[in-house]
Amino acid sequence: MTAMTFQAIAMIIYLVAMVMIGLFAYNRTNDLDDYMLGGRGLGPAVAALSAGASDMSGWLLMGLPGALYLNGLIEGWIAVGLTVGAWLNWKFTAPRLRAYSQIASNSITVPSFLSTRLRDDSKIVRIIAGLVITVFFAFYVSSGMVAGGSFFESSFGMDYHLGMVLIAATTVLYTLVGGFLAVSWTDLVQGIMMLIALIIVPIVGIIHVGGVSALIDEVNRIDPTILSPTHGDQALSGAAVLGIVSALAWGLGYFGQPHIIVRFMALRSPAEAKQGRRIGIGWMLLAVLGAGMTAIVGIAVYQHDTGRLANPEGVFISLGQLLFHPFIAGFMLAAILAAIMSTISSQLLVTSSALVEDIYHAFTKKNLSGRDGVLAGRIAVGAISVVAAALAWPRSDTILGLVAFAWAGFGASFGPIVILSLYWRKLTRQGAIAGMVVGAITVGIWGNVSGGIFDLYEIVPGFLLNLAVAVAVSLATWKPNPQIDDEFDQAVAQTAGI
Repeated sequence: MTAMTFQAIAMIIYLVAMVMIGLFAYNRTNDLDDYMLGGRGLGPAVAALSAGASDMSGWLLMGLPGALYLNGLIEGWIAVGLTVGAWLNWKFTAPRLRAYSQIASNSITVPSFLSTRLRDDSKIVRIIAGLVITVFFAFYVSSGMVAGGSFFESSFGMDYHLGMVLIAATTVLYTLVGGFLAVSWTDLVQGIMMLIALIIVPIVGIIHVGGVSALIDEVNRIDPTILSPTHGDQALSGAAVLGIVSALAWGLGYFGQPHIIVRFMALRSPAEAKQGRRIGIGWMLLAVLGAGMTAIVGIAVYQHDTGRLANPEGVFISLGQLLFHPFIAGFMLAAILAAIMSTISSQLLVTSSALVEDIYHAFTKKNLSGRDGVLAGRIAVGAISVVAAALAWPRSDTILGLVAFAWAGFGASFGPIVILSLYWRKLTRQGAIAGMVVGAITVGIWGNVSGGIFDLYEIVPGFLLNLAVAVAVSLATWKPNPQIDDEFDQAVAQTAGI
């Protein structure tokens, strides 16, 4: 058999396994709470790896190694910022959000939690939050479909549209059928695959070049600044400092990512957030270290063996194909597909929940329960998938450009409001609405201007302005509310010492 045949067999095994997991989860999904939040029954390991896999996407195996391959360790600051941000999110958001979301009328989405927490009878908070999630994630999902189509095109020479349909159909099938449990369990498998691949590839690569010392010597011979996190004298320039601050600021985005923090709400108990944090951050440290080492090994291997890569983001793929039997390399390729699919599935489900649980409920008093709720959730998943596929079909660079600042959009719109809702009892619905709107608008304007201070990542001004406006407006509109105070005190008591 040819190398491509071996790789195709490995990919088919992976795709079939994902669908089987979805079918297994189908029998455990009985109502909307199960479909959207798994009945709050996730263990810490599943929640941790599911959050990590849905977070990282193809960035971990393609984007980060590619940036490091091109520019060296100075690009690694984004990994530092994300790791610190993820730890803070698990430490401060996870236990409190798990407890508070159940206390606040057993809320199963971020918008419904904020609406109940703030006693927003007007439902404006829920509508605005639901619309932000729906719009941004429609583009986010389409971006994942574009990445999937491009992956099959570059790896197997498959037509872009055929590859896009294949990745979309498989992901939509197990998400639509199995809901939150299917997404979480497939994320667990995908997270393990990603980690194993990111450990094995650099280890075998180091052996290939003759050991750690030989690797360091070869990289230093190529360019001594590659292994410097500041690129020497560049650390003294304002542009370099701005770049490092912008990279570190990516960590701020975690507090407002609905597809990540919903995993916290699904934990079996607030206390399990501690174990989840240890597992999740351990996974993340190993994963980003592996991605960094993959890039460094790629520099040495391709300078030594074949010359510089034409596509730096393909360094992981190229190393896998160079160093392993084609069947094993097929599973390395599947790890990239796993990263893409885990993010698409999580975003599909969160968007579905925003449509069914938030926007629909804001305009009707009808309560969807049991199989009716599950059916509505599945219809929403299908509808969003069709819209995302239509956006992805032309392979528009505009979509990918928008997704580049979607992380900032979510982080700046929701991040400060989530933090304040959990740790400041005086946050009001007026303050939350004003903060979300200001954060989103700031990101939209700042992200489309360049030069000078505008080269700072837009999440920084968006996050800070949201925080300042939310606090100022809340102080001006706050009135004592015994119900809010009672729920706040219950949440504090349930998470004391965690």
